[in-house]
Amino acid sequence: MDEGKFMSEPIRVLHVVSSMGMGGIQAYVMNLYRAVDREKVQFDFVKYIEHKGVFEDEITQMGGKIYRCPQYAGKNHFAYCRWWDSFFKEHPEYHVIHGHVRSTASIYLKIAKKNGLVTIAHSHSTSNGSGISAIVKDVLQLPIRRTADYLFACSDKAGKWLYGEKATKQPNYRMIPNGVDLKRFAFCEEKRQQMRQELGIAKDTFVLGHIGRITVPKNHQFLVELFAEYHKENPNSKLLLVGDGELFETVQQQCTQLGISDVVVMVGSKTDTEDYYQAMDVFVFPSLWEGLGIVAIEAQANGLTCLVSENVPREAILMENTKVLSIQSKGEWLDELKKVSVGERMQTKNNSIQQYDICTIADRLQQFYLEQHEKVRR
Repeated sequence: MDEGKFMSEPIRVLHVVSSMGMGGIQAYVMNLYRAVDREKVQFDFVKYIEHKGVFEDEITQMGGKIYRCPQYAGKNHFAYCRWWDSFFKEHPEYHVIHGHVRSTASIYLKIAKKNGLVTIAHSHSTSNGSGISAIVKDVLQLPIRRTADYLFACSDKAGKWLYGEKATKQPNYRMIPNGVDLKRFAFCEEKRQQMRQELGIAKDTFVLGHIGRITVPKNHQFLVELFAEYHKENPNSKLLLVGDGELFETVQQQCTQLGISDVVVMVGSKTDTEDYYQAMDVFVFPSLWEGLGIVAIEAQANGLTCLVSENVPREAILMENTKVLSIQSKGEWLDELKKVSVGERMQTKNNSIQQYDICTIADRLQQFYLEQHEKVRR
């Protein structure tokens, strides 16, 4: 191969994700992908969900490739391992693999390592939930701390949960904040008026907002009950929910039962989430668990007052108008909601929020990828 031609091509980093649909991990990886110098580093993806995700067209437009691996089911363990082994043999262009699917990371990272790749595990959560599937995941992920070359986490809480406290003291551990494009999420009065018009929301209506997958950890049941109580005292109010998920219809039914369907706006998954923050007056985030909570960072970048649960890691609490509240007490949340006014925003030009600037984080990771790629080549 001509050396000059080789050097002119970007290195390719393989990211392992469950899907490329809307979700916190996917949003994080896409933020990185948009911010890196793609003449130097390209991202490709392995996913296991069959249906096409909202980000897939954008990935291919930016030069990325998407592969689909079998979904791990235990009984297909050997077939799953064979798939990965064959994949690495067929794709010697990959020198670095970055794994965001932790349940099977100890399997595919071990195979990647055998095939000479530098392996990165990345913790984005602090819980697997409950039940049998959670127990299985807990067991499967135990070897990750010994398998991966590098242990990444979006917060120290997420790092300690997945790898153990001892591992977070090791030189191969990195806390990598979930960066956002601060300019993209900055407040814009013109866009606010446009979005409210599109959504059928009056200028003087108070809007509680939430962006995130409609799943158990996001605690939409609490959110809907909270809004129903708030709406009784403040009828000129609406709840704006952006996101999709397995509990979408359950939440719709809950809204019907509480008699608030006509004042709850559920728009499904959106890639232009920055526009929806503009329409809100307060961001409510009552999660049962979070690795970091990237949407909370985005909401703070927009200057919104944020009410978040005690389960959101402290690294995500950046602005003075972000309040940490107990999900055991709806009264606390209601009291804080009453203090917020329509259109209220805080200036975001401070050091705390700047540490989450995606450009800085992307530069740091890009350099890391290039260094690891060179190590393998040598």
